[in-house]
This record gives sequence, structure tokens and C-alpha cells, in this order.
Amino acid sequence: MKTISELTDFYYKTLYPVLQELEEDRKALKQRVISFASVYIIAVALIALSIYKYVDIDMLFFMGVFALAGFGWLYRFLVSDYTSDFKQRVIAPLIHEIDENLDYLPELHVPVANFNRSKLFTSRPDRVSGNDYVRGKIDGIDIAFSDFHAEKRHKDSKGRESWTTIFQGLFIISDFHKTFHGETVILPDYAQSTFGDLIGSWLQTNNFSRKQLVKMDSPEFEKAFVVYGTDQVEARYILTHTLMQKLLNYKKRSKHPLYVSFIRGKIYMAIEYNDDMFEPAVFRSLLNYKIAMQYLATLHLAIGIVEELKLNQKLWSKK
Repeated sequence: MKTISELTDFYYKTLYPVLQELEEDRKALKQRVISFASVYIIAVALIALSIYKYVDIDMLFFMGVFALAGFGWLYRFLVSDYTSDFKQRVIAPLIHEIDENLDYLPELHVPVANFNRSKLFTSRPDRVSGNDYVRGKIDGIDIAFSDFHAEKRHKDSKGRESWTTIFQGLFIISDFHKTFHGETVILPDYAQSTFGDLIGSWLQTNNFSRKQLVKMDSPEFEKAFVVYGTDQVEARYILTHTLMQKLLNYKKRSKHPLYVSFIRGKIYMAIEYNDDMFEPAVFRSLLNYKIAMQYLATLHLAIGIVEELKLNQKLWSKK
């Protein structure tokens, strides 16, 4: 796998000229979107003013939601060509540069079965979406990842439907080619950071939706993450000091919640984001270097964790 420094060189020498061309397209598209939105808002307002005396508030609310959804659909239609162009000219070469053995499938996402098998989240989704599926091998290790959005459906006493997000962000799966006899799940430590050591530790110990609490010998890691598992010894074999330090380094750099599990020979990682990492923003410059580097650093860390486990294959062979 290429280093961050090599990828930065690739960014400036190969991708930056392409991004400059796409930046002109983005500016033109931005003006079209603003013009279209202005006309759309005026039209919706005129319709609302002409009928508000004849319909009740529930109907007006429903029409407002319908108008908002309609604008969302039309927005995606307006930007579809630009988005497709960006992915083919920027994301695809970038993925190939990270490792030439990776395939990029922009319309697909990781299967929901993998999300459920990960046991990173206790709720099963009723609706999933995603895109930008990448799969292949890095140093002989199978890996796949994509943007992924899992949602749960709810209904109130009147039968009205609503949706809440279980997870949105980058979801990664990798084979380790070794069988884990137990299950180890690493989650962000929200309980101790919110309620303190005493109450937080009690809540973690009495979390009935999870397996046994596994205490690690790194105080810094314990403050950042909580570990649950079915095999205390195996969990400590997996979480070497090097691997714990990689997870801590990621937490310090990214500020994004990280979830990791080791189940049946596979490694699952979920990195939470509030937006789609691969989608080009129409109202933000493409030449923002920090955005590109955030994406590269996230992938580099995830793949680095997989490589760290590969380096520890001797440790596993001793069992």
C-alpha cells in the first residue's frame, strides 16, 4: 500500500489538475442550483398562499414534506452528471493508487448481512443505503468497504412512520484468514466519559445487550474505548499494544467515533460520519486539501489496522 506521503504526491501531480477543471464545472452547477431553487421556492410559496384557506394544517404540513422531498429528488437529478464525472475522474484513480488490486463500484455498497454479522450495533436496520463500494486484496488480505447508512423504522400510536439512523459512515470488512473462536467488540466509551469512572464502569459491566466486559491493561485505551467479548484471553491476544495505539492515534486525529469487531475470522470497522465521504459538495470548493487528506487518512488507518493484524500472524500460529 502507498504511504500518505506518496498519495499526497499523487494528489498534487495527477489529481489536482483534474480537480481544477471540475472546480469550474462546480461553480457553474452551483449557479444553476441556486437559480432552480429560487424558482422552486417561489412556486411552492404561491401554491401554498393560494390554497391555505381551503386545507387544514395537517394537509399543509404533508404538502410541505412532499415539496421538500421533491426538491431533494430534483437536486440529485441536477448534480448526477457532475457527481458521476467526479467519481470516475477522481475517486476511481485515487482508489487504484492506494492499491492497484482494488476494484471500485460506485453504485453498490457492502451487503447488509455483513453489517448484521458485525454485531457492532444491537439494532437491526429496516432500511439501508450506500454507495462507492471498493473491494479487492491488499498484501494478500481481502478487504471491502463503502459508505453505508442503516436506519430503523418507528411508528407512533397514530400509525405515522419515522426513521432514525443506526449508523452512517464508512463500513469496512476484512478477512484475517484465521478463525476467531470468540467474539470481540470494541466500542467508543461514551458511558465513562459521560457519567464518570464509577457510574460509567457500572453501566458498562451491566450492559445486558453485550457479552462480558473485557478490561485492558492500557489506562489510555480504557478511557477511549470499551471492549466486550466472549473470550477474555482471545480479546487480549487480538488487542496488542500496537493495535491499541493505532486505534488511539486514529481517535486523536479524526474525532470520528470508531467501532471495531473481530468475529468468525473477519474484522469489521465502522467509522461514523454525518455525510457521504465520496460525494463532491456543490457548495464547497473541490480544491480544499483538508477534505481529500481526511479521506486518505481514514482509509490509510483502516488498512493499516488490517496490516497490523497480518504482521501478528505468527502470534496466532502459536495458539
